[in-house]
Amino acid sequence: EVQLVESGGGLVQPGGSLRLSCATSGFAFSSATMSWVRQAPGMGLEWACSIGSDGSTYYLDSTKGRFTISRDNRKDTVYLQMNSLKPDDTAVYHCAIGGRDDFHLWGQGTQVTVSS
Repeated sequence: EVQLVESGGGLVQPGGSLRLSCATSGFAFSSATMSWVRQAPGMGLEWACSIGSDGSTYYLDSTKGRFTISRDNRKDTVYLQMNSLKPDDTAVYHCAIGGRDDFHLWGQGTQVTVSS
């Protein structure tokens, strides 16, 4: 059974930082492209960034320079370091299997709220 379990969300002030983690199991993690996708209140899922099996990374323009996706294949875990957070980053963040155009399975997510 595929499992994706996100953690690390919370309430942070504008300009602050958070580090999200996603522990996975049940599939060949080291061979998979992994993404972080997010869903703001009242909106659909939005792809934020991806990391390939080779470590190549891709970012939504609005997250470039502020977000960093990484992975640890020994732990089957993907991370998202988020800096300089803005209120517009408020969303439920999910890790997902697949890239920008083909993510197809995601976890229950962790809430990130950016507010003063």
